[in-house]
Amino acid sequence: MTTPIRSEPLYRAADLRRIEAAAAAQPLMQRAGEAAADLATSLSRFEGGAVLILAGPGNNGGDAFVAARHLRQRGFAVSVVFLGEISRLPEDAAAAYRDFDDDGGSALEAIPSGPRWSLIVDGLFGIGLQRPVSGPFAAMVTAANALALRHHCPLLALDCPSGLDADTGRRCGETIRASHTITFIAGKPGLFTGDGPEYCGSITHAALDLHAERLAPPSARTIGSDLFAAWLRPRAKNTHKGSFGNAGVLGGASSMVGAVFLAGRAALKLGSGRVYLGLIDARAPALDPLQPELMLRRPEALLATALSALACGPGMGGSDEACELLLRACALELPLLLDADALNMLAREARLQEAVRARAHRGAVTLLTPHPTEAARLLAGDTAQVQADRAGAALELASRYRALAVLKGCGTIVAAPDGRWFVNTTGHPALATAGTGDVLSGMIVALLAQGWPGLEALLAAVHLHGAAAEERVASGCGPVGLTAGEIIDSARLCLNHCPPVSQPLDCAWPLARRARLLRSAWLVRVARRFACTPPCSSWPRCSFLPRSTRPPNTSAPISPYRCSSGRATWCTW
Repeated sequence: MTTPIRSEPLYRAADLRRIEAAAAAQPLMQRAGEAAADLATSLSRFEGGAVLILAGPGNNGGDAFVAARHLRQRGFAVSVVFLGEISRLPEDAAAAYRDFDDDGGSALEAIPSGPRWSLIVDGLFGIGLQRPVSGPFAAMVTAANALALRHHCPLLALDCPSGLDADTGRRCGETIRASHTITFIAGKPGLFTGDGPEYCGSITHAALDLHAERLAPPSARTIGSDLFAAWLRPRAKNTHKGSFGNAGVLGGASSMVGAVFLAGRAALKLGSGRVYLGLIDARAPALDPLQPELMLRRPEALLATALSALACGPGMGGSDEACELLLRACALELPLLLDADALNMLAREARLQEAVRARAHRGAVTLLTPHPTEAARLLAGDTAQVQADRAGAALELASRYRALAVLKGCGTIVAAPDGRWFVNTTGHPALATAGTGDVLSGMIVALLAQGWPGLEALLAAVHLHGAAAEERVASGCGPVGLTAGEIIDSARLCLNHCPPVSQPLDCAWPLARRARLLRSAWLVRVARRFACTPPCSSWPRCSFLPRSTRPPNTSAPISPYRCSSGRATWCTW
């Protein structure tokens, strides 16, 4: 997955309907169909190939008919399968069908068995799905998935793969497994969380000449480094270790000391000036031999230390001693992160719940970082309910406990008590291994200790945690067998080379050179997104790309890109 640089707005289906109503005078369906045809043309394996288009009974079917008409005009052999009654199509979709019919097209009732498809297009339901796909539509979805596999051809979904809930990312019965999705007007949360990333494939955004944020505030946003760029400051020269805070990690009951070490190492390498570990196990070692910079203490001594931020939970266990230590930690006036066993104790102990809520009244920042099962315990529900609406669960956690919440998983959700929420689009299945959550906790507490606000620390750590996994996998370490400890150095690399987006982007050229030297696939992707007109016209553009991938005329801009400072720049990659 390409690491995003800028946050993008996300809209639920109901909000998109309001935007469409506000822009009713504009030919949105015509624009959507033409954009889909453009992408389909580029995806088709050969010019003039056979294209199968599945058209549904709503406006998504109308988009499909418009795309079909354009593809026919470009010489493709288009077969449109439509299940439904033409007379019951919405007005715009019916008009699109008439245009397709007048152009010589015809709708079929079944998928032809003869052609070898070069592309399959899903225009069945899009974001209009209100119930599980069933009956003949389910059979058509199953057939489309099978044909795409059999013919080794791309499967393009219009707006959202049919069978996927665009709001939640939950599968509703049989679901199109798209290799590519073109989403219209703005992104939808369900494309990026839950089952969405598995079923959407590569996502292309077609704005249809609309500026959605001018018409309605977004429901959520993806996480991009622009959301925390203000805190990516160069370190001042006249500083010392005390300038970057004291991070603490409390946990490490019997046989689980490793979790605290992982969190501590991550905190150290994400920039905390000092890192203290409080180990509950009386037989715990006095030194981490692989990271002697970490300072190990008894839990009582840790809580008496002048900490800047504290993480509780890694390997903490659920003993009475651990519960009392957690209560004492809640009384401290510093940013407090609760993870792992601390969350399990919070779920079952009413006095801990009251202590956490009381922190909000005092203005103390609390952060919760559960995985779905821990979230289910905190909400007194089950994991399936949490996964069915991940954003809803994260928002409920934030509201109920008056804390910032991270719901880990595919498309990690970050939610704030004020109702704001964000979806992370970095990450890799390689993160599904023991200890990666402990590493994330250490990364968060390191940023908190350095004075970052709670929300920005969460956004940055979650984003960089996923990017670090991508970096390790791209460098050949994994995905199978990637360990939590291997992520830490990559996270440090990603943080140090994460450009401050709020500044002019000419600095991307040195970044590109560093990426080449470090052979960093993640940095290459960042540099490509940031590349703009270099400060000197003699600078060799695309200098570290193979010749075959360089633009034929590097003096001509390829695509416009506007930096947040307001000046226009041009990407030449």
